[in-house]
Amino acid sequence: MMRLLVFLLFYTGCVLALPGQSTNVTFRSKMTFTNQTLANVWGYTAGGQEYALVGAKDGMIVVNVSNPDNPVQIVQIPGPSSSWREIRTYSHYAYVVSEGGGGVQVVDLTNLPGTNLSYTNYYGNGSIAGQLFSVHALHVDETKGFLYLYGSNLFSGKPLALNLSPNPYSPLYAGYFNGIGYGHDGYVDNDIMYSAHIFTGQFAIVNMANKSNPVLLASQATPGAFTHNTWLSGSTLFTTDEVSNSFLTAYSVANPANITLLDKIQVTPGSGSVVHNTHVVNDYAVTSWYKDGVAIIDVSRPANMVAVGRYDTYTNGAGAGFEGCWGVYPYFPSGTIVASNIRVFGTNNGELYVLTPTYLRGCYVEGAVTDATTGFPVVGAKVELLSTTTSENTGSVGTYKMGQWQSGMYTARVSKAGYVTQNIPVTLSNGVVTVLNAALQLLSLPVELSRFEAHAENRDALLAWETATEKNNAGFDIEHSDDDGRTWQKLGFVPARGDGSSATVYEYRAADLSPGAHLFRLRQVDTDGAFTFSPWRTVAIAAPALDIVVSPNPVTTENCLVRVRVAQAGRVTCTVWDAARRWVDGPWEFYIKDELEWPLSLAHWAPGSYYLTVQAGTETQTHQIIKTE
Repeated sequence: MMRLLVFLLFYTGCVLALPGQSTNVTFRSKMTFTNQTLANVWGYTAGGQEYALVGAKDGMIVVNVSNPDNPVQIVQIPGPSSSWREIRTYSHYAYVVSEGGGGVQVVDLTNLPGTNLSYTNYYGNGSIAGQLFSVHALHVDETKGFLYLYGSNLFSGKPLALNLSPNPYSPLYAGYFNGIGYGHDGYVDNDIMYSAHIFTGQFAIVNMANKSNPVLLASQATPGAFTHNTWLSGSTLFTTDEVSNSFLTAYSVANPANITLLDKIQVTPGSGSVVHNTHVVNDYAVTSWYKDGVAIIDVSRPANMVAVGRYDTYTNGAGAGFEGCWGVYPYFPSGTIVASNIRVFGTNNGELYVLTPTYLRGCYVEGAVTDATTGFPVVGAKVELLSTTTSENTGSVGTYKMGQWQSGMYTARVSKAGYVTQNIPVTLSNGVVTVLNAALQLLSLPVELSRFEAHAENRDALLAWETATEKNNAGFDIEHSDDDGRTWQKLGFVPARGDGSSATVYEYRAADLSPGAHLFRLRQVDTDGAFTFSPWRTVAIAAPALDIVVSPNPVTTENCLVRVRVAQAGRVTCTVWDAARRWVDGPWEFYIKDELEWPLSLAHWAPGSYYLTVQAGTETQTHQIIKTE
């Protein structure tokens, strides 16, 4: 397994929020499908006509979107009822899969715009004949003519390949990748697969030239440790993590032995929103971001990604959760974008949005911050464009990269604790890199901080610091960040106790932290209200040994998907109780090596709150499940 090499010279993780419901994206029309939720969406073009292929609960719906202001439904190809449906095309065929069964449905699109479309269902051949039923996602290697299936009922959900070249209407089983584990999604081109392994939180690069003996070239963990989707553009791989507060992340994969994280970006930083699927067209990552809707990210400089467009398809809420935009398709020759909204708030009616984007390059700001006296790099300096949400902190060699969508004249503020803040006028232009360097002068500080440490104690972080001298010191605000320093919250205040000339030791305990990386800093406040910041300290809180995901939740259908991940292989027992702690279902016993995913039927449950208890070894967790009407 290859390991990640991070060059902070290039990594930014830009903080940028786009205003309002729409930026550089125009609404054209919307179709609502009564009593059918929507999953993913794809597209097909033939005879000068453009068709949205919509994954609906009861099968694929074909919609003619050639006139974006007046989309017309042509036909629905029936399929098993399921909240999950994914579609891809090859030649004039559509391949439709679902977690509800049906194997791979192959639809011949030749007769469009007519309604008489022939279709068949492939359940496997050869060594898997009659065994293929459910599939979570799929992708086509158009260069080699192979269809890849992810999260099927075969081989514990590991990626498998079907040969389309002899006859696309009748695929042939070719082999599977017997490594890493369950594959949730992936991208394949020219026999190189970039598979997303959601439960192990990593992507894999696999040479699939020999389908009976694939070769793992590298694997790499992603920031949210729940790798959902991958998409390749040139030598850059883009990934998404389907968790709260997640990022679109860019990696250089030109050399699998030296995978480099280039940048990661959020559309609404601090909201907790969940990114879902991304596709790249003409160096723009067009991405579905659940409650944030459709986002367009300029990735022409993948080490400095810039959000340049957005349309919020879900206006009934923001932040974490799995409602809103499931998928987006940006590859029509006209430039039209179609996006699938899972449901209208409070209903089971899915929505198809038809949009016209205005693709705009970002305004890039890049440079270095140094100490004016020594010329050394200043690490952790904040560079921000006043009157905007655009900001960045310098990395380990004192450099930064950031950008925004709107050109114009701005004031850049450069600041760092212990230095004199600078305000610098700057003019930004779309598609232009503006180099902005700054040399900061040291402040004469009234408080000399000689030591600042932080370490984990179980779920707590213990902070300790020492001052060599103090003058006019009111005390210290304790500030905390769990999003890489983009936002900070005050946890408490420790008043000054120093006598002005002798060393003084302070301590503070931050209790009951969530798993993951936590940043801490001191905001030293003078008696006159002036303040300075300490350097940052990082504390890593270990994840629990047991992790449970129920999707969707609340449950509006007769089934949901339960995913259990364990840190140590062993036997796991699952039982369902009602709100009065009365037994409802189970117990089920499984032996889980890394993770397990299985459908849970709620058909015989009355609407209400239920509790899934999962016991693994000495650890027990309870997860609430809500079934609605």
